[in-house]
Amino acid sequence: MGNRFICMSKKEPKENGSRSKRVNRSQRKMLAEDEFLHRQALSMAIHQHQLSQRFDGSMSRRINGSTSSRRTTLPESVAKQVPENLDNLTTKKFILIHGEGFGAWCWYKTITLLEEVGLLPITFDLKGSGIDLTDSNSVATLAEYSKPLIDYLKNLPEDEKVILVGHSSGGACVSYALEHFPQKISKAIFICATMVSKDQRPFDVFAEELGSAEDFMQQSKFMIHGNGKDQPPTGFMFEKEQMKGLYFNQSPAKDVALAMVSMRPIPLGPIMEKLSLSPEKYGTSRRFFIQTLDDRALSPDVQEKLVRENPPERVFKIKGSDHCPFFSKPTSLHKFLVEIAQIP
Repeated sequence: MGNRFICMSKKEPKENGSRSKRVNRSQRKMLAEDEFLHRQALSMAIHQHQLSQRFDGSMSRRINGSTSSRRTTLPESVAKQVPENLDNLTTKKFILIHGEGFGAWCWYKTITLLEEVGLLPITFDLKGSGIDLTDSNSVATLAEYSKPLIDYLKNLPEDEKVILVGHSSGGACVSYALEHFPQKISKAIFICATMVSKDQRPFDVFAEELGSAEDFMQQSKFMIHGNGKDQPPTGFMFEKEQMKGLYFNQSPAKDVALAMVSMRPIPLGPIMEKLSLSPEKYGTSRRFFIQTLDDRALSPDVQEKLVRENPPERVFKIKGSDHCPFFSKPTSLHKFLVEIAQIP
């Protein structure tokens, strides 16, 4: 009995050492994957700085050109988490629509992951966003704000369909597109987004966190009066520390730094506009919702309410994600995007 106890005691350090080695290997692998993605963020930040000199202070980069067509090799452990062959998909084009203040630049991780499995991500800046040269204070309607998306859908061949993906207030642009081009959209994916009901304003979705639209416009210190202090506000922009707390509470520091030099003022008109949505068009679309469960900008409770009031076909949930899963949980987001694309 005593000898057996001694033997067991001697083995224990070996087992602990083995576990420690496994943990260390796992940590090193995660760090390698994280570093791989962050190298791209650094590259993008450099390009943004160059473009800011060229485009009169604009601070983001359109990812609709050479970068999006350049393929890269993902760490093997990331690549193995998604199907190797998606050749049988009838719809491979993903149109990625950014949210308020963001631009095409925010999708850089998602673009890389989608391209790696043979899918076709397409991104562009909405009006007054990213490196689009339009003054955001002049963007007064959702139609104008969504124009880059609408123009793309107008020019899409009649026999071709796309999957629309909208983040945050970009969900309003997706809803607008579903109402006007339902025949060209295979599926719509709302990522912690403003999946509004008929005659609802995108801003209303955030009312729990920001207060009523009327109070926000009258009292908020974040308002921008592009037409003069004596005129109604034309946009708003949070202070950097507030943005960090609202949007990026789980995002890597390098991605937060990228966002801090890339975010632009948010046009007020488009998010204060009520959407006219019909049961014949918007109501027959295939909608999917991805919830972010550590979200401070659009709380899980508010997201649950959106889903209850305007039920999508299916709901997916990302644990540990802040309001920007393309930064905080890119692999989990990618997995769900591919899964939704494969739903018959």
